[in-house]
Amino acid sequence: MAWSFCGNNKDINAYSVEKGVLNNGCFVDALNLVPHVFLLFITFPILFIGWGSQSSKVQIHHNTWLHFPGHNMRWILTFLLLFVHVCEFAEGIVSSKVMTTNQLHLFMPAFMGFIAATTSVVYYHNIETSNFPKLLLVLFIYWVLAFITKSIKLWKYAEFYVGPQHLRFCITALLVILYGLLMAVEINVIRVRKYVFFANPQKVKPPEDLQDLGVRFLQPFVNLLSKATYWWMNPLIIGAHKRPIELKKIGKLPIAMRALTNYLQLKDAYEEQRTAENPDQAPSIWRSMYRAFGRPILLSSTFRYLADLLGFAGPLCIFGIVKYLNVKDKVSQEDKMKETYLGVYFMSSTELLRNSSVLAILLFLALVLQRTFLQASYYVTIETGINLRGALLAMIYNKILRLSTSNMSMGEMTLGQINNLVAIETNQLMWFLFLCPNLWAMPVQIVMGLILLYYLLGWSALVGASVIVLLAPVQYLIATKLADTQKSTLEHSTDRLKKTSEILKGIKLLKLYSWENIFCDSVEETRGKELTSLKTFAFYTSMSIFMNAAIPIAAVLMTFAIHYIINETGPTPSEAFAALALFHILVTPLFLLSTVVRFAVKALISVQKLGEFLQSDEIGDDSWRNGDISVSFESGKKQLGMTKVINRKQPLRYQMDNYEQPTKRQMRPTETEDVAVKVTNGSFTWGNNLLTLSDINIRIPTGQLTMIVGQVGCGKSSLLLAMLGEMQAVEGRVNWSKPPECEVTHDSHISWTETEETDEDIRSKNRNSVAYAAQKSWLLNATVEENIIFGSSFNKQRYKAVIDACSLQPDIDLLPFGDQTDIGERGINLSGGQRQRICVARALYQNTNIVFLDDPFSALDIHLSDHLMQEGIVKFLQDDKRTVVLVTHKLQYLTNADWIIAMKDGSVLREGTLKDIQTHDIQLYDHWKTLMNRQDQGLEKDVQQDSQTTLERKVLRRAFYSREAKNQLDDEDEEEEEEEEEDDNMSTTTIRGSKIPWKVCWCYLSSGGYFMVFLMVSSKLLKHSVIVAIDYWLAIWTSTKTNLTDSGNTTLPTPESVTAQDWADSHYLWVFIILCATGIILCLITSLSVEFLGLTAATSLHHDLLNKIIHAPIRFFDITPLGQILNRFSADTNIIDQHIPPTLESLTRSTLLCLSAIGVIAFITPAFLVPLIPLGVAFYFIQKYFRVASKDLQDLDDSTQLPLLCHFSETAEGLTTIRAFRHEARFKQRMLELTDTNNTAYLFLSAANRWLEVRTDYLGAVIVLTAAGTSIWGCTYGCPAGGLVGLGLTYALTVTNYLNWVVRNLADLEVQMSAVKKVNSFLSTESENYEGSLDVSQVPENWPQDGEIKIQDLCVRYDPMLKPVLKHVNACIKPGQKVGICGRTGSGKSSLSLAFFNMVDIFEGKIVIDGIDICKLPLPMLRSRLSIILQDPVLFSGSIRFNLDPEKMCTDDRLWEALEIAQLKNMVKTLPGGLDGMVTEGGENFSVGQRQLFCLARAFVRKSSILIMDEATASIDMATENILQKVVMTAFADRTVVTIAHRVHTILTADLVIVMKRGKILEYDKPATLLEQEDGMFASFVKADM
Repeated sequence: MAWSFCGNNKDINAYSVEKGVLNNGCFVDALNLVPHVFLLFITFPILFIGWGSQSSKVQIHHNTWLHFPGHNMRWILTFLLLFVHVCEFAEGIVSSKVMTTNQLHLFMPAFMGFIAATTSVVYYHNIETSNFPKLLLVLFIYWVLAFITKSIKLWKYAEFYVGPQHLRFCITALLVILYGLLMAVEINVIRVRKYVFFANPQKVKPPEDLQDLGVRFLQPFVNLLSKATYWWMNPLIIGAHKRPIELKKIGKLPIAMRALTNYLQLKDAYEEQRTAENPDQAPSIWRSMYRAFGRPILLSSTFRYLADLLGFAGPLCIFGIVKYLNVKDKVSQEDKMKETYLGVYFMSSTELLRNSSVLAILLFLALVLQRTFLQASYYVTIETGINLRGALLAMIYNKILRLSTSNMSMGEMTLGQINNLVAIETNQLMWFLFLCPNLWAMPVQIVMGLILLYYLLGWSALVGASVIVLLAPVQYLIATKLADTQKSTLEHSTDRLKKTSEILKGIKLLKLYSWENIFCDSVEETRGKELTSLKTFAFYTSMSIFMNAAIPIAAVLMTFAIHYIINETGPTPSEAFAALALFHILVTPLFLLSTVVRFAVKALISVQKLGEFLQSDEIGDDSWRNGDISVSFESGKKQLGMTKVINRKQPLRYQMDNYEQPTKRQMRPTETEDVAVKVTNGSFTWGNNLLTLSDINIRIPTGQLTMIVGQVGCGKSSLLLAMLGEMQAVEGRVNWSKPPECEVTHDSHISWTETEETDEDIRSKNRNSVAYAAQKSWLLNATVEENIIFGSSFNKQRYKAVIDACSLQPDIDLLPFGDQTDIGERGINLSGGQRQRICVARALYQNTNIVFLDDPFSALDIHLSDHLMQEGIVKFLQDDKRTVVLVTHKLQYLTNADWIIAMKDGSVLREGTLKDIQTHDIQLYDHWKTLMNRQDQGLEKDVQQDSQTTLERKVLRRAFYSREAKNQLDDEDEEEEEEEEEDDNMSTTTIRGSKIPWKVCWCYLSSGGYFMVFLMVSSKLLKHSVIVAIDYWLAIWTSTKTNLTDSGNTTLPTPESVTAQDWADSHYLWVFIILCATGIILCLITSLSVEFLGLTAATSLHHDLLNKIIHAPIRFFDITPLGQILNRFSADTNIIDQHIPPTLESLTRSTLLCLSAIGVIAFITPAFLVPLIPLGVAFYFIQKYFRVASKDLQDLDDSTQLPLLCHFSETAEGLTTIRAFRHEARFKQRMLELTDTNNTAYLFLSAANRWLEVRTDYLGAVIVLTAAGTSIWGCTYGCPAGGLVGLGLTYALTVTNYLNWVVRNLADLEVQMSAVKKVNSFLSTESENYEGSLDVSQVPENWPQDGEIKIQDLCVRYDPMLKPVLKHVNACIKPGQKVGICGRTGSGKSSLSLAFFNMVDIFEGKIVIDGIDICKLPLPMLRSRLSIILQDPVLFSGSIRFNLDPEKMCTDDRLWEALEIAQLKNMVKTLPGGLDGMVTEGGENFSVGQRQLFCLARAFVRKSSILIMDEATASIDMATENILQKVVMTAFADRTVVTIAHRVHTILTADLVIVMKRGKILEYDKPATLLEQEDGMFASFVKADM
């Protein structure tokens, strides 16, 4: 056949123009070529040459995407244009085949149009990126020409009576419309940008985000194609293979997505609802969410509807392809030729859709589009969800900063609740947003599906579908049950975690008392409860998986069985497989619907909790806080203007002039008022209707040192908080003098918005910022330096002076990175004294007029307290003329006070100077005098410099002996493959492979038991084989039907052939039923086996982990951060319990489905294997790149989430401090930054998921196309039967759904397996040797009876790798002796006390107690026979009885007796429940002194003949301490008592004193003898401590 443009038909002269040029169809088609050719000629040179000199480019980020008006419209129209051109081309080819000769003009213009349209969009994109609109004129001309030529063609068709019943007419009409619209878009660009025909073209600046090179999230700015396919992510994802993605790489968020922007939107929507009529009515959070974020959700829903409708194209195309595959054209050539106009054939509009090749291409396009819309819908909801979360977090944070303290302390709002709001409730709402378009999209999808099923198979299909619909409520039921069990699991696991963390915090005490097994059992008991609910959880999960797999089988079975009963025959292949594909579509929404409804219910609960929280009490905005109201407003106005700039005015105090002689400040008029704070008839409560403070009348003189003293629990700290406005005032008022104008120390950062300068901020400008050091030290998760500076500007001399005053330098030198070391929750564990000194340093460093110090000496030894008092408080603060209020127990410092307030039982006992009290209240003064064991004149400090270091430094030194060991533990997450990592650091561009940790997987599986593994694998394989068999059988059954009818057409059906047909059908049906039943049973077995395999694995892993860790030596806890151990028990255990099993299930299922599908297609048309190879390669690379990037982004998401949650909890803990300092604005700013960082990581992670899904979906579409193509091509050679083609296509369609799941699950599993790996790394720790060489029977029942201790040549170290801490110590302690041990920090005092309990490595020498070497004893026995009181009081949550006697060995009388000895009896009696009164976590509901007394009582309960006191009186006031000393002397008169002393005076009465230095005994004698040696160490200690 010769090719010619107009066809070379002999009968017609195609080139004649006798009837007029335009009446020749061929000429009109040729005319249509002109515009396309014109465009190609002009644009190609510009495209290839013009971009060499891109001088016109505005230099911004990523040759940026600056959109011309109508950008998206243009892309959409161009895509439609391309589609119509494809249709035109197909129509042309099919029509040309009908003609006798090839008519090039039927499809050539369409082909050229396609190329021109593609070129136009590439050209436009290049113009847009270089922002050179003048060149758009070319396109404008093209659209005009194309519009004109197409209109001529349409007008000619109408003249020749070609109408809408012909396909080509419809196509031409569509093209005219599209060209017209594109022309309009072009005119619009001219109108807006005025780039031509206008005198002054409009200058355009790119959006702000794009000028900021830090913004890397470009989704909102790229062109439509890149938006749809996430093309802009390529460099990031592929780059991840060379070097890991870091925070720098993902940059900042665009402004529209930042938490602040969204917070303001949400807040406005929330506040708008507060009406003047009823201001108290709580605004609805739902409505505010809808107002702020409703529009994007609507957009997403639109995308979702489009995707769902396109989804039905699959089954319909399969129906058509199978139906028309073998149908020969019945219409004769003559009939066709009747439809000839203008010398060519016009096909009818429906004819094209009867061509299976055309349908295959349509199916491909529909799939691509459907997937694109679906991913777009997901993306929009996720972005909105993230925005919502950011807004909610900011809202919650704002509220936290205003919460009333009483709420926190009375337990109405616990830290746990706040953390839950932040970590759980906001995420619930975010997830609800992700899923909510499903709520309205799914019902539509289900209804559509049912209509189509009815159209295909009639009533029988509806019966099958009713199976799905009826089982949906069951699925919902299972889903709700799942949610409930998850809740109870969560309760048990929080309970277990609480117990575990208590054990880990008090591990030293537990080991010393040998109670670890009691506590371990209580954890195991809770774990047992947790496992019970996990079992239920596993059962329901497997039911849900089973339903999901079995429902489609059951539905198909019902449908075809009923169809057979009604119609007495099976369905045709086209009907059967279209129905099968429809069932696959229907199952997903029904399965998801239950999940979505569940999330909706959860979201309702979360919103309710959020609402309650946002309505809870705020801190009182009482006028008394502001001094005079009138004053406050004026100072507020003066300040309002300044807030926009950061007004860190350099205070006059320390301008950088030399610090040595601080200039005395002038007294300002305001300071002559002489009273900084004044309280008049104040009564204050913590909000429980009990007055904590009553009848308070005090004044705090300006620029003086005021001390508040009184016994434990008399309301000293409460008084400070009352002055700060943290307590609720029942009556009275607190007046603050107005701060001097020039010295506003409010570090107002740029506040969130100008409008937010509420009365709160005005109030804060008015009351000075107060430097406040709370009693319970509060540190930020930051470096030491950041903790001290606390957001002020850094001044080196001042910083140095503060550090010296608090004698922090030696501690800082011990830290691995000096003052740049991270401390706080996640950092290094500092001891109490170090934490306290850092808090005091913070208060000193701040430039405030008023300083409140709440018992800053409680955890410090004598030298430190003296130094702090003299250098810090007297010198540093007083010289500065700062007003200081100091709460203290140390009465010896009263001589320094300018003003004293003595408190008793919540009211003021006395107020005045020391002299006043001396003259007016001699009794009180004498009482104090007896308590002060220090002369009034300040002693010369003749103690050497190094005596300032304390016990704590030793602990630190111990913790860092091997910084490497700790680093290894910290970085264990990075220890991916250590060898690789090393190379990694050398060359930055190593290829980073992401290996699936097979070893760890196997370890996980084997801990689940070999039988379960075997059961799981075999049942999985069987199940998938049966499912393939079911569908294959269906294909054969329906195909025989077509064969029989084909052969039966020729002759009349004989009775025999009919019965044969019936018999065959019933035979097919029975096999079909049996196969389906088997499949359903296997589904049940597999789903159960996977879940219970996971459960057994989780049980054994946690059990081993707990036992390993509880029995680990104490050294392990010194070098392993507590947070890290807790992580194993919380996050990692949770992953192993709940996340790995479903991931494993999903992974195996989707992999097997994909493999079986590909196998089936290859079996039907082996030709399919050829295109499969490139597809496989593409898939391999996509998953390879994705897994690496996904892991990095996942890590970033996790690592940025932690600081955010920590920031919330640390803010809630340090509320009083933050508010006293007036640093709210700075903390808000920090919260916004942390939220944005986390949101960026999360956005990138979800964009990467979209990147993957779009690509795997397109691959799936190509698989469908190749499967269809090979089948159709095979059919022309008569290979497969229609039924088998249907089977192949149905399977190809399922591949698209499951390909991305394979990759996602692989990536998830890889991340989740690291949890198993981390747990495993702890399972290799050594345990302590609990056995001992002596048998229990060889030890006397009541050993040690006398309490005689012989220490012989004792050498002790903490670890075989470390230097010894005790060297060759010899001592002998007689029964009943009272021994005092003293020495500087690090001299080995505490190590000696631990050696008695065999807690440290005794590698030489021995300790013999009552004739038995302790190293030979079993540990539990040794430790249960001795008693110790530690320096840090440890209490556990539970009853008081449990704290005193967890073994439940003692009678109540004995417990009461112990409490009486410890001076606690009266207090415990007043508690509700007496001995069963509750102790909260860590004993927070008692003061530190009371806790220490409980620990004493605990030691008395255990009546052992040896008591060791390790600096046990450090945190008690002197009165209580004196009582204690007496008690110990009387109650333990006949027992051996070893006291390790902080304050030397406590051991002056001892029988024997041991002075230690550097691990050796320096002096060893009676105290009196030692005091006689003037130059002795002990004598110098005593002199210092007088």
